[in-house]
Amino acid sequence: MAASQIVNLLRGSVRLEVTGAFPERFLNLCAQRGASFWAVEWPDSHTLRLTVAWKDRKGLDDLGARTGCTVTEVRKTGMPPFLLRFRKRYSFLTGLALAILAVCILNRFVLVIDVEGNDQVPTQAILTELRRQGLRPGVYGPSLAVKDISNEALLRLEDLSWMAVNLRGIRAQVVVRERIGKPEIVDETVTGNIVAEAPGIVTHLEAWSGDAAVAEGSTVLPGDVLIWGSIRMDPPQWSENPVEWMPVRAMGRVEGRTWRTLTAAIPLTAWGKNYTGEEKSSWAVTILGQRRVFSQNSGIAMEKYDKISNTWNLTLPGGTVLPFSLRRETCRGYETTDLPIDPAAAQTMLEERLLAKLEELLGDTGREVSHSFSAQVADGLLTVTLSAECREELGRFIPAGE
Repeated sequence: MAASQIVNLLRGSVRLEVTGAFPERFLNLCAQRGASFWAVEWPDSHTLRLTVAWKDRKGLDDLGARTGCTVTEVRKTGMPPFLLRFRKRYSFLTGLALAILAVCILNRFVLVIDVEGNDQVPTQAILTELRRQGLRPGVYGPSLAVKDISNEALLRLEDLSWMAVNLRGIRAQVVVRERIGKPEIVDETVTGNIVAEAPGIVTHLEAWSGDAAVAEGSTVLPGDVLIWGSIRMDPPQWSENPVEWMPVRAMGRVEGRTWRTLTAAIPLTAWGKNYTGEEKSSWAVTILGQRRVFSQNSGIAMEKYDKISNTWNLTLPGGTVLPFSLRRETCRGYETTDLPIDPAAAQTMLEERLLAKLEELLGDTGREVSHSFSAQVADGLLTVTLSAECREELGRFIPAGE
């Protein structure tokens, strides 16, 4: 839309049709009066159509009478005629004025805080530190020293290396960069051996520093030396000097097949909840971080109850959540009773937990090849056993003398 069209829309205009013997005289009188008009059309020699500004519409009927012409309004456009339709609807005009005022005022306050660029550092930790520095929903934006806030927050959040706070209307954009961790430094002055941490069969061995103590295919037990922390120093040929050994820090990679067995158990009965039907509710509203409780659950006579919370947030069409919310808390009374547990569901749950535990034990250096489960029930207790074949790192460094 062109700038002139926007101006005409705001100031308003009226499309007129002038009919008479000499409509050109009406056009000349409008020009002499200084009335703004445009879009002149001549459908025939006795008809004239033109658009005049809203402010110049008054008095044109008198000009038409002076020239013997009839002035008829075809249509009205723009803001003034639109508002005149509500001139007797005072509540609407008051609401419109308050809405415009609210938009102009709220635009100066921070209502939404977005954090970008963090993977390891929790967003909530960043927002908590920013709140300590004064940046929170509802704060007056122009009063914030964003550089000081970002610098102070950066000093307190050690896992961040850079932070910038950008204010864009009601939104505060917080852009961060996480600190790159220091690489692990191996102290090669500490000598020692690499020994087996678990029983298994060696499938691959690389000795980077030190001499291999076993070969691929060997069976090892916990504590067996895999890589010696010494290097054989042979004397020169034909020399009578003895063989010498130079102590070093054993380094290398030793992979092998291992077998792990994990067990977990669970009772086949558990206490459950039998709801009595007694309920009590309370309501609270939160505006710009300030919480106001309308009714509280004071004097709850229920001995045992669940508290269920439902929160409704004010959300813009684009998905932005504003710091305005309504919260309802409902307390539901119950009595405890013993309930049977589905054995199949309990076994599935234990199997999932055992697999998660196995994955945690193997870490990043191991993987599971195959596994099987066995289950038995005795004295009301379900016991599940996991047997797994794995490929993992067998060795760990032991300093000399330990």
